[in-house]
Amino acid sequence: MLDQGEKTMSAKQSRLISKVLSPALGLWLRSQVQQVSDLLVKISGSDRQILSGYIPYVSISAHHAIYRGLHLTQIQLVAESIRINLAAVLRGQSLRLLEPVPVMSEMVLQELDLNASLQSSLLSNALTDLLSTTLLPANCPIDGPISWHQVSIDSGQLVLAATLKATGLEKPKPVVVRTGLQLASNHELQLEHPQIQMGELRRDLESLKLDLGPEVDLQTLHLSPGQIICHGRINVIP
Repeated sequence: MLDQGEKTMSAKQSRLISKVLSPALGLWLRSQVQQVSDLLVKISGSDRQILSGYIPYVSISAHHAIYRGLHLTQIQLVAESIRINLAAVLRGQSLRLLEPVPVMSEMVLQELDLNASLQSSLLSNALTDLLSTTLLPANCPIDGPISWHQVSIDSGQLVLAATLKATGLEKPKPVVVRTGLQLASNHELQLEHPQIQMGELRRDLESLKLDLGPEVDLQTLHLSPGQIICHGRINVIP
């Protein structure tokens, strides 16, 4: 049984966790995004574990987050065995991870938010690189900007519309890319029978794989009319 002094210390520790660690984590998360709604953070663990800088379990949920121009309709994250610089946080410094953290995530992307994300350089540059290095023929190099206009999501399929300026074209041409999308492995996406249409010209391609890197471990990817839902794990590197 705790004596009065131990009870007082336990109460102080609990207040320290609720008043310092949770706000610090919430503040750090908000600093990583441009906008977020309904951000909920839950931290689980004993006082002794947390005060030593070890967090056994953290869950985070948010709606309508914007990260580097990417609009995320809904996201839920769960991380375990996290080590942070708590001593530095208590001195007023920013929270920092000390070791890589595997994060389980479930993300929903609705068509409206995905279209808003087309204005971000992160997504538009990735789509442009895919188009120029993989999908377009070698005799059709891009010599100007590509303007991405719209993305449509159907059951298992994506349709992307853009305007392209390329060598040999007198004026910018509308481009439509249609492709099935599924998981080839836990870290690879597969474009199923992609097709490019430029005006009256249409090019059918072989299916191809896109490697997302060793830190990604996707379990499910589901495309239904108007939204994409994916579930998996990402290793967050400090």
